[in-house]
Amino acid sequence: MAEEDKQDYVVLARKYRPQNFNELLGQDALVRTITNAIKNNRLHHAYILTGIRGVGKTTTARIIAKALNCTGKDATAGATVNPCGICENCRAIAESRHIDVLELDAASRTGVDDIREILDGVRYKPINARYKVYIIDEIHMLSKQAFNALLKTLEEPPSHVVFIFATTEIRKVPVTILSRCQRFDLQRLSIETLFNHFKNIADKENVKAEDEALHLIAQAADGSCRDGLSLLDQAISLGGGEVKTDVVKNMIGLADRTLTFELFENLVSGNIEKVIANLDLQHRNGANPLNLLQDLVGITHLLAKVKIVPEAVNDPALSENEKDFCSRLVPKISIAVLSKIWQMLIKGLSELNIAPLQDDALEMVLIRIAYSASLPSPAEILDGLKKNSDLTGAIVKEIAAPRSLEQAPLSTSGKEKTVETRADALCFNTPEDLIKYLSDIKELMTAYSLKNDVSFVEFKNGAMKINASDKINNDFLLNLQRLLTKATGICWNIDIRSGVLGETIADKEAARDMESKKDVMDLPLVKAILAEFHGARIDSLTRKATQQEENAEAASFEEENNYFDEDNDA
Repeated sequence: MAEEDKQDYVVLARKYRPQNFNELLGQDALVRTITNAIKNNRLHHAYILTGIRGVGKTTTARIIAKALNCTGKDATAGATVNPCGICENCRAIAESRHIDVLELDAASRTGVDDIREILDGVRYKPINARYKVYIIDEIHMLSKQAFNALLKTLEEPPSHVVFIFATTEIRKVPVTILSRCQRFDLQRLSIETLFNHFKNIADKENVKAEDEALHLIAQAADGSCRDGLSLLDQAISLGGGEVKTDVVKNMIGLADRTLTFELFENLVSGNIEKVIANLDLQHRNGANPLNLLQDLVGITHLLAKVKIVPEAVNDPALSENEKDFCSRLVPKISIAVLSKIWQMLIKGLSELNIAPLQDDALEMVLIRIAYSASLPSPAEILDGLKKNSDLTGAIVKEIAAPRSLEQAPLSTSGKEKTVETRADALCFNTPEDLIKYLSDIKELMTAYSLKNDVSFVEFKNGAMKINASDKINNDFLLNLQRLLTKATGICWNIDIRSGVLGETIADKEAARDMESKKDVMDLPLVKAILAEFHGARIDSLTRKATQQEENAEAASFEEENNYFDEDNDA
């Protein structure tokens, strides 16, 4: 008897396959739509179910077939949302032997002849059932000719026929097929849903299971119930009838995950010797180079996410090991370093694909990352050069010096600070004066146009002569005249001509900026920095405020505070 029981053993994924809508996990929208359609007799002639493997596509198709054809215990009931599971139709469908419910695996039968063989029977009414149900799994595998053969029947099917398609690659299904089907996207099952399901099954099987072990299995299942049940089956066998945490960790490679965390820490600390030792150990354990590099990419993303959104460390999808790792490393590493590591890892993935020996390529990628992590930052190099260079004072002064004359800020006389109260006090002697004023009062579009879309032939307070591009219109001129009159109290004479635009203010600034960059790049300090960081470049220059300007700003701040203090005392 014991031998017979062993031979009759059914794997958990088959034994606990849902048999009705109530047992279907995590697909509430689908269940609600189908049950309402059955109750209201508004059945669609074709359904397409899509989702990752193991979320219940084929199982759902069979449940729908049972719901449509269930006859109940007395063999007289009609379509129902709660198939009985004991009538002949229900049992035959569950066992995949019903003559009117045909299942086709499109992965192995992709040709047009296979489809025609099935569709030949569409015109005939069902023998034992209420509906003929055609279940085609992995429909995206059908050939173009097979899809065309299916299309006409799918467009005008007989009233006694229902098609149910399942696929993991919905994008590969022609839109002509999709447009004739009611589509359902089956969701990944949450870790909590899977954990509760596995715990319930363990209780029914009288298997002692540790909660942490079940949580690890639920996490490793990646939303697939079938994958999770296969892992649970394996864990029970390895644990001698029990589900133990340490056994599960070894089974799904979490021990290697800990090694990968250690590898990442050694990378960011620049400890190349430990990186090599860790790689050798994982190589002896059979780690795949590509998978290992992908794991490092995932760890980099996880750390960056937690760095930016600290609450992400409490995500229930993270294991305790991952949470501890994030809590320990996030305070020690910057987003800049993580971004650099990310770029080098992504580049390394492409290198592994073309390398003759992936193990050697992985080692070189990680050596490069570890060496880069140990390099000083530009700020550290600058500090070091400042301490050791006799030319520092002259160099810093030359970098800090403005490359062009800075216009004095426009202001009104006395203590007035707004244009509205003393507009007649303003005077514009250069186009740069005017552009700066427009920017200060947030007239950014007008300032941009003056800077980029006109060239100044003549300019003095009260008059200007300009060449304009075709972007300049009458509305712009009217607005400019209004702003000038309001600011200066006089009506300006604006002579505008169209034609060759000439050199704009923006062109002049770009030329000065380029010349400044060339001058700065010739400085010994900058040469040293660029030589240390290959591929680095100067994007922009920022003028450092002079001591006189800093003192003036501080005095202004102090005066303003004194003003408010006096006001409060009053």
